[in-house]
This record gives sequence, C-alpha cells and structure tokens, in this order.
Amino acid sequence: MSRSVRDEDPDRFYTLTGGRAPATEDFDLVTLVVSESAPSAGMTSEQVAILDMCRAPTAVVEIAAELRLPVGVATVLLGDLLHAGKITVRPPLSVAMSLDASTLEKVLVGLRKL
Repeated sequence: MSRSVRDEDPDRFYTLTGGRAPATEDFDLVTLVVSESAPSAGMTSEQVAILDMCRAPTAVVEIAAELRLPVGVATVLLGDLLHAGKITVRPPLSVAMSLDASTLEKVLVGLRKL
C-alpha cells in the first residue's frame, strides 16, 4: 500500500528545501523544464532525478508528481538547479498572445458559420 504525499514526514520536505519557501521564480504548473548538463557531485537524489527526467521538456507538475513531492518543494529544487545553470525553463505561451488579431477574427468568423 502506497502512502500519499500528504502522509509524508514534513521533516523530509524541510530537509530537501533547507527550510526555504517556494522559489522566487515564477514557475507555472505547465512551465517546461529542460536539463542543460549532467548531474554533479553533491546533488541530492531528487535533483539528479529531475535532471534525468528533463532530458526532454517536462512540465513542473509532471516533475512534482513523478517525484511525489508537493509542487512548492519541487519549485525550490528547480530554482536551485536554475541558479546553478543546470536547467532552462520555458514559460507557457498564452494562445491569445501567440495569435494575431486577424487570425482570431478568422476563427470567430468560422465559428459563426457553424
């Protein structure tokens, strides 16, 4: 029987984050994370797992779920990796920002024709 994340010992999370609050970076749940280098000596097993997992772009929420960590704890670890230059992040683009007004108008006209 597996335990849920809520049943985890809070001391483990405190140890992983060094008692720090969530990262100051604005990690959205769907922000994509990509590894930029191999793990180095002194990294935690969670950080090593993140680098292995993010060889292909991986969302923050997927990282937290795979590691069975609260998102806040995962973002602290991601912030450390980002500052160390081990990862890069790509924030999600809003669909409205990526489309120009003429494209949106064409979509609206098409919807009205339905």
